[in-house]
Amino acid sequence: MATQMSRSEELRAIIKLHKRWDLIFAAVGILAIAIAIFTLLALFGQMVMDGAPRITAEFFTNFPSRRAGQAGILSAWVGSFFVMLVTALFAIPVGIASAIYLEEYARKNWFTDVIEINISNLAGVPSIVYGLLALGLFVYTFGFGQSILSAGLTLALLILPIVIVTTREALRSIPQVVREGAYACGATKWQVVSDHLVPYSMPGILTGVIIGLSRAIGETAPIITIGALTFIAFLPPVPFTGEPAAGMFDWLFSPFTVMPIQIFNWTSRPDPAFHANAAAASLVLVVLTLGMNALAIWLRYRLRKNIKW
Repeated sequence: MATQMSRSEELRAIIKLHKRWDLIFAAVGILAIAIAIFTLLALFGQMVMDGAPRITAEFFTNFPSRRAGQAGILSAWVGSFFVMLVTALFAIPVGIASAIYLEEYARKNWFTDVIEINISNLAGVPSIVYGLLALGLFVYTFGFGQSILSAGLTLALLILPIVIVTTREALRSIPQVVREGAYACGATKWQVVSDHLVPYSMPGILTGVIIGLSRAIGETAPIITIGALTFIAFLPPVPFTGEPAAGMFDWLFSPFTVMPIQIFNWTSRPDPAFHANAAAASLVLVVLTLGMNALAIWLRYRLRKNIKW
C-alpha cells in the first residue's frame, strides 16, 4: 500500500513538473511573439508618421525629382504595374499547367521525383541567384536588354516554384472519391481535371498565385541585377502614339524602375526630406502587399463557401 502511494505521489510530482515546464514554455513563446509584434508595430508606426504627410495626389502623379518636395512615384508604380503584368501572364498559366501535369498526368518514376525535388528546392533559392540567371539568359543571350520584359520574366521564374507547389497541394486536397465518381460516369481525364479538380482547388490556387505576386512586387535584388534604373522621368511608350508611332509591344522593351528601387534610391540620399519620401513609398508598398494578401484570404473564403461537393 505504501509502495502504491509513493508511486502515485511520484507520478503527481512528474506531472506537476511537466505542467510547470509547459507554463514556462508558453510564457516564453508569448513573450517572443509580443516582442516581434511590438517591434513590427513600432517600425510601421514610425513609417506612417514619417510618410503619411507625403501621401498626396501629386505624390502619385509626379515623376522623381532632385527636389524632395516635388518628387513622386509615377514612374515607379507604373513600372511595377507593367512588370507584375508580365510576371502574372507568364507565371500563372505555366505554373498551373506544370502543376496539373505533374500531379495528374506524369508517371511516378525517378525522373518526376527529380523534378519535384528541384522544384521544392528552387522555392528556397535566394532571389539574387535568379537575377544572375536572368542577366545571362534574358538580357544577354535572348537580347531582351534591361527592359520590362526581362524583369517580368525574372520575377516569373522567382515565383514559379511557389505557384507550382501551392497548386499541387490544392489538387491533392481534393478527395479521391471526386475523381473516382467522375471516371465512373464516363468522364475523360481532361474532363475530370477541367470540370472538377481545377474548380474545386481554385481557392488554394488563387491563394498561392496572389501570395507569389505579393512576394515578387517587393523584390529588389534580381531587379537591380538585370539593370533597373534608379532614376527615371518618363513612362513606357503608349501603343500607337508618338512620332514615330510606338508599336503594340514596344513598352515591353522600355527601360523601367519599380517601387523597391525608388525606395532604395531615396534612402541612400543624405537629405531627410528624401527619407520621408522613402517612408511614404514604403507605406504604399506595404499597404499594397497587405491588400493582396487580404484579397487572397477573402477569395479563399468566398470560393470555399461556394463549393458544393
